[in-house]
Amino acid sequence: MELTAILTPAVEGGYVALNPETGTTTQGESIEEALANLQEATELYLEEFPLTVTGRSLLTTFQVATHA
Repeated sequence: MELTAILTPAVEGGYVALNPETGTTTQGESIEEALANLQEATELYLEEFPLTVTGRSLLTTFQVATHA
């Protein structure tokens, strides 16, 4: 099963990894560690809460106005 991983730099260093299909979130000191932790957390989640994927996720961006 192919799922989505969103990685963002963590304030304290390393990366936060999120899987939006399940809501699982982890962190790691490197991208590789964060992904490995996310894979493990998501597999454990799916053992309890099976998921039926109906399609691929779409990741995009958007802009918001900023105020000075």
